[in-house]
Amino acid sequence: MGCKMIELTPAQRRAFRAQAHHLHPVVSVASNGLTPSVLKEIDHALQAHELIKVRVYGEDRLQRDTIMTTICTELAAAPVQHIGKTLVVWREKQEKEAASPAQAQTRPSKAPSKAKSAKALSSNRGIASLKKKPETKKNFWFPTQVKRSDSGY
Repeated sequence: MGCKMIELTPAQRRAFRAQAHHLHPVVSVASNGLTPSVLKEIDHALQAHELIKVRVYGEDRLQRDTIMTTICTELAAAPVQHIGKTLVVWREKQEKEAASPAQAQTRPSKAPSKAKSAKALSSNRGIASLKKKPETKKNFWFPTQVKRSDSGY
């Protein structure tokens, strides 16, 4: 990694601050500091969301400034805001690596199995039988009223 930090214009920074206002922190940096695994999680979150908040626990403001600078330089991101213990970071989504489509092409596709009989086809699909049962013709879907003879009612 070790890329350059992205610089934002004041208008861009203002727009990103407005977008980040309703967001919740997705990554927390605790007493262990900025470990490689935490950097990896921040990288995944930036790839998924572009704009994220990071919560940094600790009382030292200079330490939080250092963490913000490290995140932005290591992950080629832009610092948007540092307010209190919350850092707002932005990075444009990166294109997927070319290796993943190549892996998908090298994987042989599975040929669909051809059934030789209806019985074999039904067992492959979990259907008990493909034969249609003769349907009994129903005149009514609901019980019909029985005609009563006039008994004085």
